[in-house]
Amino acid sequence: MELSLEEKKILLEAARNSIELLFKGEKVEEPDYTMHPLLKSYAGAFVTLTEYGSLRGCIGYIISDQPLWQTVCEAAVQASQNDPRFPSVRRSEIKNLEIEISILSEPFPLNNYDEIEIGKHGLILNEKGRRGLLLPQVPIEHHLNREQFLDAICHKTGFPAGYWRKQFLNLSAFTATVFSESEINSETINRG
Repeated sequence: MELSLEEKKILLEAARNSIELLFKGEKVEEPDYTMHPLLKSYAGAFVTLTEYGSLRGCIGYIISDQPLWQTVCEAAVQASQNDPRFPSVRRSEIKNLEIEISILSEPFPLNNYDEIEIGKHGLILNEKGRRGLLLPQVPIEHHLNREQFLDAICHKTGFPAGYWRKQFLNLSAFTATVFSESEINSETINRG
């Protein structure tokens, strides 16, 4: 999805405001979709929260039946409060959070492991009633090659490393448009 700089800013601001307003029992006001119709389109989205460079929460939706803007707002709240790996974000932590948003393409099935492009594809594993997802930026951030990426998706889904070598797994891939507050702020400064 080709979002404008302004649309990326709106989504990042909506994600942050959704978390902040949660503590006041309020909801974020919807944007003017006539000015930004892409915000009303349907796409999966993940919101990743980091605090001082460390992961603090990441939750999203592979596909969504809500407009993108609402999907991002909901994912932000879920990432801040319901990621089972972390305690809920406290109000005092919000100022320290860095927000990154990943807008997902439609998933497509993989026919062989050689189709996986590191840095371009995220992976979804559906196998034996378990499902796991890794975003395309994961292997880049953790310096993983294709085999290590496959081990990581197996591990995330509860299978041992190397499980993918025993049989071809039910894997899908997707691409993502990824942007963060620091990236957008830097781009705004450079353009200004």
